Amino acid sequence: MNTWFGEADFLRMTMNDSVHRERVVLGGITVDLLSDDGLMTAVRDALESGDRGRTLAIASANIDHIHHFAGSGDLHGSTPDVDWLVLLDGVPLVRKASRLTGRDEAKLSGSDLLPRMVELAEQAGATLGFLGGTPAMHGRLGLALAERHPTLKVVGQWTPSREVVNDPVGSSALAGEIRQAGPEILVVGLGKPRQERWIARHGAATGARVVLAFGAAADFLAGTVDRAPDWVVAMGAEWAFRLVREPRRLARRYLVQGPPAWWKLRTRSYLP
Repeated sequence: MNTWFGEADFLRMTMNDSVHRERVVLGGITVDLLSDDGLMTAVRDALESGDRGRTLAIASANIDHIHHFAGSGDLHGSTPDVDWLVLLDGVPLVRKASRLTGRDEAKLSGSDLLPRMVELAEQAGATLGFLGGTPAMHGRLGLALAERHPTLKVVGQWTPSREVVNDPVGSSALAGEIRQAGPEILVVGLGKPRQERWIARHGAATGARVVLAFGAAADFLAGTVDRAPDWVVAMGAEWAFRLVREPRRLARRYLVQGPPAWWKLRTRSYLP
């Protein structure tokens, strides 16, 4: 098996015939610059390609992403059977990228994108699965999806323990179980960086054509966690809103790990 991360390819490259990817380095990690339409085109192409041997994996890059992945390499090229798109998330990264490129770059966060992905799955007749979270959250999620998307095909919801997620044998068995259920889009909410690492190692084995590393996005969709108001998000203060709501869980992330990652964003960002 390849090493966890390969060397970053800091070049413009074409993933398929219709989506052109441009990249920027932010805080030492490589991020793909895409519009909303470009991203949705990439997802549709992955669903329609019929190539079950490859998986399109989508992650969101924010300050926490820099903390976990800067210095250990990039998701791009981490495994030969997974194509990664790492999207701009978090206002500081969006602002930095926009200054580097000289244009307004799109903020593509998982919490905003998941409702659109669900709509796309329903319209395309694609099967959907959810990995991560709690049984209680999945119960509320199932009710919310049934009410809003009555023709959506949800083929499985999995809530593995942390021991299973961290165990290669247990995770391989879990990936096989998911493959038997047959989701074409798999939403993975195991928390960063666990979800990205799990996808890199086991995502292709699930058989899903598109795998979304979207953290708490399913919780927002289920209504078990409140999102920050739009004006808070626009100010770049969503982290403060979440910190006030969940201080014990998030204090270390935002107050200890966040400042060094923010400094990396300031000092290790450039156009390749």
